[in-house]
Amino acid sequence: MNKQVILTAHAPAPIGPYSQAIKSGDLVFCSGQIPLDPVSGAVVGEGNVEEQARQVMKNVAAVLAEAGLNFSHVIKSTIFLKNMGDFPKVNGIYGEFFKEPYPARSTIEVARLPKDVLVEVEVIARGN
Repeated sequence: MNKQVILTAHAPAPIGPYSQAIKSGDLVFCSGQIPLDPVSGAVVGEGNVEEQARQVMKNVAAVLAEAGLNFSHVIKSTIFLKNMGDFPKVNGIYGEFFKEPYPARSTIEVARLPKDVLVEVEVIARGN
């Protein structure tokens, strides 16, 4: 199996035993991104789901860019929310980054996320 690690300094370094993304064939599997500043590693927008969502999407964009892709290549995304009540706010910010045709998506409320952040997003993308 052909497996290539995708790693960029423009997104937060992994905080555990995982890769930012793995490319296999023409698919790129991006690990969940949380709202960490890529330089300091600090949580961005403490307690503010909109700021956190925007940083998460910037981090996803950076990982995709390292793989030579962008949001138009995303075929599936998963959003993890600490509070489903934040869905309208996160959905609005998510919509700023995607154009039709939109990827398939799941949104899941979870009890807790790493570093007690409010939102995490993972994506699967396909190159041309």
